[in-house]
Amino acid sequence: MTIKQLILQNLKKNVKHYYLYVFALVFTVALYFAFVTLQYDPAIEETGGTMRGAAAIGVASVLLVVIVAVFLLYANNIFIKRRSKEIALFQLIGMTKGKIVRILSTENFILYVSSLVIGIFAGFAFSRLIMLIFLKITGVEAEATLRFSEEALGQTLLVFGGIYLLIIAMNAFYIKRQTILSLFRATSSTETQATKRRKVSLLQMTMGAVGIGLIVFGYVLSQKLFSGEIPNLFAAMLLILATVIVGTYLFYRSSISFIGNLIRKQKGGYLTVQEVLSLSSIMFKMKTNSLLLTIITTVSALAIGLLSLSYISYYSAEQMAENSVPSHFAFSHAEEADTLKATLDRHGIAYDETVLDVIQVRMDVETIVDTNIEALYVDPSEMTLPVVRDIDVEGVDLSSEETVFSGYSNILESIMPLKDAGDIELHGLTESIPQSYVGLNDESILPWFFTGGGLPVAIVDQSVYDRLLADLDPELQYEMSTYVGIDITEASEHQQANDLYNDLNFSGDYRHESQLDELNTHKQNMGLLMFIVGFLGLTFLITSGCILYFKQMDESEEEKPNYTILRKLGFTQHDLMKGIQMKQLFTFGIPLIVGLSHSYFAVQSGWFIFGMEVWTPMLLVMGFYTALYSVFGILSVLYYKRVIKEAL
Repeated sequence: MTIKQLILQNLKKNVKHYYLYVFALVFTVALYFAFVTLQYDPAIEETGGTMRGAAAIGVASVLLVVIVAVFLLYANNIFIKRRSKEIALFQLIGMTKGKIVRILSTENFILYVSSLVIGIFAGFAFSRLIMLIFLKITGVEAEATLRFSEEALGQTLLVFGGIYLLIIAMNAFYIKRQTILSLFRATSSTETQATKRRKVSLLQMTMGAVGIGLIVFGYVLSQKLFSGEIPNLFAAMLLILATVIVGTYLFYRSSISFIGNLIRKQKGGYLTVQEVLSLSSIMFKMKTNSLLLTIITTVSALAIGLLSLSYISYYSAEQMAENSVPSHFAFSHAEEADTLKATLDRHGIAYDETVLDVIQVRMDVETIVDTNIEALYVDPSEMTLPVVRDIDVEGVDLSSEETVFSGYSNILESIMPLKDAGDIELHGLTESIPQSYVGLNDESILPWFFTGGGLPVAIVDQSVYDRLLADLDPELQYEMSTYVGIDITEASEHQQANDLYNDLNFSGDYRHESQLDELNTHKQNMGLLMFIVGFLGLTFLITSGCILYFKQMDESEEEKPNYTILRKLGFTQHDLMKGIQMKQLFTFGIPLIVGLSHSYFAVQSGWFIFGMEVWTPMLLVMGFYTALYSVFGILSVLYYKRVIKEAL
């Protein structure tokens, strides 16, 4: 057999056994090429402004390279160890290590070039679809055309060429430092080491309990993160991250074995063949792969958490825009409002107008603040809030002793919750007016530039307002003292009115805002973040799923002699598959459940910062991630089924 025939035969065998690796390679090339094509697309310039879409995608492409490179290097490490006996045989028949490296390099070159060609073609074919998804999510109005980017092609070839050289260097280093004997033993060494340590020690049990305790501690602390009880948020975040990661590592390294040992003792050591194939295997295989599983779980939790938070913000964009700008158009100066009204009148667009006189007043609200506010470095006895009259707010009628708050932001309400009632004081320049606080309304009545971005508005009786107005502290007052809100009567004319507003190009020192512009800006920013996180999360999902699948392929080949013995003893394929299905449920299910649990508590600790609704966006993201992740578990079961079938 010639070297050429040997290379072709090896390629055929590898593609047959590692088809998912070839698919993952093609997929990552296609994904990267399409992503970089998006970066160089002229339509990205439409995002403009502070979004800097191309720059954000450029940074994300670097992270994408890191994920892909780690995956390919790790997968190559698995495969070259699987071929260690083959490499040893090559040396036994007289091949030099240099020639073996050249053979492997040629095989990889053919595989990589083929995958690059197919991946680039696929990426080009789907680049327009990805652009359409991007434009739809961000709400940018631009034309998505099918465009082949030479810049993207060059960058893709450069990146994957660099990864190929790293793989060749890794293979050469591995072959150079191995002896023929060590190559023959490479595939069984890990299993042998695991077998020698099958007894669960007291230290391991203790570390297992510590691991679970660290995770629980991190969860509990995360729920108190924004409660106002923690003085240093940054230190608390680092502590949560450290305890959860270390706890996760100890969980995989010791807790699984500890829990499995308890189950085994409960059964008196008498396990069925299904339990032997699942429970006993998982107890010790997870220990050897604890670092890998910790990395996969941590990054999965990070991806799910970030995607959930960005989707929460995107999902709540409309409500958040209404809270920031309660009217379709908000002005702090009547002359600018008059200009827009005149323009609307000329175009026959009907509208409603809201005018509120606003003053800034220092208040003592210490008795109604229900938190340890000292941790936030805010003095509740000296808070400055905007004040309006009850006659200017629809549905509010107060006595001269009553005050109502309205329009409190989610994040401030979570950090600094208010009681339902209590006594407060409104401080003028020379006198203080005692008031009874009687509740908080959800409705936002002033835009963000009056409320400081989320503080509530105090609504008081006309007589109290007049007393405060006559005794104002000039140092507290803004240049703006009047709010003019304009709402378009017909929803179908809102977009036209917004175009007219933008055409007027208001400028100057006065504040003005469009609710629709606020909504579009928020959707663009959160849509871009959601698109990038989703892209990276999908890539990591595919690569991590493939890594776990490859590990299962390795284990199935190592355990094949055991299946042969069990089949000869009379166990059917159906009997063995029950245990294998349980094993795959544990192998893929445990990292999935732990990752979902981490992301759940991370999202619950601070979702209110990002939006108004948590459950629908979070459950959709988790459900989608779970469904895709389950595919790799199903593929592993099918691969085991083939191995068991061939075992006899």
